[in-house]
Formats: sequence, C-alpha cells, structure tokens
Amino acid sequence: MCGITGWIAFDRDLTQERQALEAMTDTMCCRGPDDGGAWVRRHVAFGHRRLAIIDLAGGKQPMSVDTPDGEVALTYSGEVYNYVELRDELRARGHRFTTASDTEVVLRAYLEWGPEFAEKLNGMYAFGIWDARSDRLVLVRDRLGIKPLYYYPTEGGLLFGSESRAILAHPEAETVINLEGMREMFGACKTPGHGVWAGMREVRPGGLVLLDRSGLRERVYWKLTPREHTADLDTTIGEVRDLLGDIVRRQLVSDVPRCVLLSGGLDSSSLTAVAARELAEQGERARSFTVDFTGLTDNFQPDSMRGTPDSPYAREVAAHVGAEHRDIVLSPDAMLDPETRAAVVRARGFPIGIADVDVSLYQLFKAIREHSTVALSGEGADEVFAGYPWFHIPAIRESGIFPWMMPLVEMLAEAEVDEIFNDRLSANLDLETYIQDQYRTAVAEIDRFDGDDDDEHATKVLKYLHITRFLPLLLDRKDRISMAVGLEVRVPFCDHRLVEQVYSVPWDMMTFDRREKSLLRAATGPLLPDSVAQRVKSPYPATQDPRYAAELQRMAKELLAGKDHPVFEIMNRKWVEETMSVDPAAMPEVVRESLDRVLDAASWLEVYRPRLDLG
Repeated sequence: MCGITGWIAFDRDLTQERQALEAMTDTMCCRGPDDGGAWVRRHVAFGHRRLAIIDLAGGKQPMSVDTPDGEVALTYSGEVYNYVELRDELRARGHRFTTASDTEVVLRAYLEWGPEFAEKLNGMYAFGIWDARSDRLVLVRDRLGIKPLYYYPTEGGLLFGSESRAILAHPEAETVINLEGMREMFGACKTPGHGVWAGMREVRPGGLVLLDRSGLRERVYWKLTPREHTADLDTTIGEVRDLLGDIVRRQLVSDVPRCVLLSGGLDSSSLTAVAARELAEQGERARSFTVDFTGLTDNFQPDSMRGTPDSPYAREVAAHVGAEHRDIVLSPDAMLDPETRAAVVRARGFPIGIADVDVSLYQLFKAIREHSTVALSGEGADEVFAGYPWFHIPAIRESGIFPWMMPLVEMLAEAEVDEIFNDRLSANLDLETYIQDQYRTAVAEIDRFDGDDDDEHATKVLKYLHITRFLPLLLDRKDRISMAVGLEVRVPFCDHRLVEQVYSVPWDMMTFDRREKSLLRAATGPLLPDSVAQRVKSPYPATQDPRYAAELQRMAKELLAGKDHPVFEIMNRKWVEETMSVDPAAMPEVVRESLDRVLDAASWLEVYRPRLDLG
C-alpha cells in the first residue's frame, strides 16, 4: 500500500519543478513510511511513498521500462491479488521479470494489453502510467473504489494523487469549497467521480482517465450488472464458501505481519475463521484485534442499534478458532485528545464521518500497527449480503430516498434536533433536492435483468445503491484513517467476483431463512460458535461514557467564546448554545454525533484553511 502523486504539463519543463512534486509527495509520508521516490521527465513528474508489503527489496517505485519506442513508467498504490497468475501468463508471452513484486506485473501487463489490462486485475489499486510512446497518461482505479485516486485538470495538463491534500499542496490547485462540495460533504452518500474540492475530480470506481495532447477522456471498464442465476440454494452456498476461501487465501499473501479486525459479529468472525483455517495449513496462527472502551463491557446499556457489547463475542471466536487475540481498550481522554482529532481531520480531508468512530478507528489502527502491517476487515458484507435491517422493510424500499437515511431521519425527529447549519447556508445548500437528484441519478444507472419482476428488481436497486453510494463512504474512511498510520487494510468482501455473484442471487435465496445475511451465515456458520453465527447485527461500537459528551460540551463552549470562529460561517451558533444545557448522561447519540461534527468542522477549517464559496 502506498501514496502516489503526479503532474502532467505539456506546456512546461517539469525537470525544473521538482520542488512542487516533492511538496505533493511529502503530504503522503504516512501512507508510505518505508520509502519514497520520484521519476521526472520533461512533461511528466511522478512521486511515490511506499509501504512495503510484497518483495520488500524489489518493489521500489516509481518503476519504469524502456521500450524501443519510448519509456513507460508506473506509480502504483494497492495490491493485485492475482499477480502470480498474470506473471505466469506474461512470461509465456515473452516478458522477463527482474523483481518478485506485483508492481512489475502491473507495468508489464500494461505493456502487453494497453489500458484494457485493467479488466484482468483482481485487487484494490490506483495507479498512474505515463506512456512516452504516445505522450499519454493513464489513471486507473479498482472496481469497487477501495483505493482512492483524485485528479485536478489544469490549463496545461493535470495533477493527481491518492489524496486531495497531495493535489492541494501544488501551487496551481486552489483550496476552495463551494456549495456543490458542501452538499457532497454533508449529503450522506458518495457520488462517483465527485472530488469535493472545487475543480477536483475522483477517478470513478471501475474507471480510467486518459490524458494526451488532444485532451482528457474518461472510460468505465467495469459496472455492476445483473446476470442470470441458475444454481440451486445448496450450490450457491457452496460457491460462496469456496469463493470466500479463495479470496481470503489470496489476501493473506504478504511479506509482513498480518492480522484480522474482529468485532465478534458475523462478518469479521467469518473472515477470522476462514483466515485461521488457511493459516493453520501453513503452520501459523491467526492474530485478531478488537476495539473496546473503558468500562463498556461491564456497564453496557443496550439501545436501538446495539443490543450487546462486542468484546465477549470476539474473545469467544478467537478461542474457538485458535487465534492470538488482543483487546484494544480506549479511554474518553484518548478519544478527545486534540492532536489525535486533528490528525483524523487531516487524514479525512474534509469533515465527513462520525467523529468518535473515526477517532477510535485511528487509535485502534495505531495500536495494531505496532504488531502488524496488514489487516483484513469486514467492510462490504452488509452491502453485498443485505445485512442492514432496512433491507427487509418494504416501506423503506418504496421511500424514494437512500435507505440508510431513513433511520437517521427518524432519530433526528425523536431527538427534536434542529438544523445544525446556519440559516444562510441551510437555505443555499438545499440538501433535500441534492439528495433526491443523486438518488434519481443512481437509480437511472441500474440495468434491469429481463427475468426480474418488480419486487426482484426493487431488491437489486437496494443492493446497487448500497454498493455504489454507501459502501464507498465506508471504504474511503477506512483507507484514509488506516493509511494515516501506515496500516494496509484489505477488504475481502469487496472482491468483485463475490460482489458480482451475490448481486445476481434472487432475493428469496438471499434470505432463505428470512434473516439478514442468510447466504454468508450458511456458508461460514459451521466454522463459528453458534452464539456468534446467530448474533443479530451490531454496528461499530461507540463509547457510552458520559464524560465524553461532557468534554464535547466543554470544547464547544470554547468555540462559542471565540465569536469570530469561521465554523459559524457554516454551523448554527444557536444550536451549539442549546446543547450546553443537555445533561451529558442523557445526551441522545444523534445529538452527540452532531456536536462532534461541529467540532470536526472547526478543526477542518483550522487545518486546511479553505476559501468558502457558499453563494
């Protein structure tokens, strides 16, 4: 896993501009703490920061190959899990390799097949290729958008980077957030291609961007499309079981220590069990980590979202499969550390997210990084296997909005939470219209399978929306926060083969026992303790310590004391003032999260100092 960046300028000599490239590359030292490199020619400059995972000595980047017609160079982030098979195929076609890295496989695959080679890759990746034979840049991103890749067109070419801050470090990039960017930040969905910052774009998941002297073109090489499913239930369960085993086996390949993120829920427990089985065949033990909060397990209070604490179930799974397990226990003081919160905001790039979750993820990953460099995580299982409760509520299917927003709307109404944005911004944002437009755009993308009736098509709409609009939010958060501490997180449930297969399974088969994630439970349940296999879904844990809410109030009070803080160009001062009178021990979770977002917005403004163009 790495951080990449680049600058294409057909109108200037970039061999004289190394300082700007270095500034861009330096913003991603946390993504690649092991090594750095630069490759500069007259009209192209590539930067790279490396987190060494495979072929520690031979995978240095940027990597280039001389051909009779010109040089071809690559700067690459991610992992290609089928690189061994591709290398064998390329060797049979006459290619000779000088390293054991997947980087060289990617580069030579491009030499053999051109941009179409992306269709052959299995993995999570983002990379830029400069082809001097045609003076062309090729940007490629994996199918699900696991690895980020942004670009910023300029008058003479473009800038690109794994993170927006790499681009913003360049003097030609403006640090501006307009209304469109604000809508995207607070709209609770991720629009493919949207870069949030004014003038910035994101390479779409499953997409390519091609730039040459004639201009810039975008192309999609993969789209989630339904296909006929003819297998019976037992065969389908067996196919899911076998495919998940193959995926985990591939994603365990590493030349550095690896582990599993274990919550004690069905998703992470399934990965832990499969990983433990695969590693046992190699004479190794799986290692697992769980996040917990001081006093949470002993003093846990069930609520509408979380019925049980995670740690007891996680320890039960670890003991069942023979994993070496650790609980990472966090305190409220650690969660509120100003430097940590600022580091999380820097990593995210903009104030989207759930602050206490993001901060605890950061601290969890930082603790794990002391023991492992690679971690497997369960992101994607709920989206692929229909794990959220609202998948099973017909009224939500027919609501005409993104289904994950319905519970939030209900929580806000119950808590009587007023608008947290100030009146001017609230009127100009018109978030309701923006969200409706994004919903209609997403639904219009969906291909309808000829054999599906209206009900079956409606379930595919739900799955498509989650995989293309909700899952990217989770993947983006996981990438940014994990890479902020140099930890590579792999997501087996986002293997495109599994996504394609389960997407086409009929709903009656997806929910054959009338429960959530029926297929996954049937495929992996025999490997798990029965208590875990039957456990009801519980979201990522949040602290219940009232000291956390009290400290948020204290921090907000400091904001209110500074009357000219720019956060109140966005947020509603009156709303923040009203939260001062709420009893911390009785503060509704949705209010606490909203207050967290106000404080994150304040930190973001201080860290990035953007120019706000809000109409």
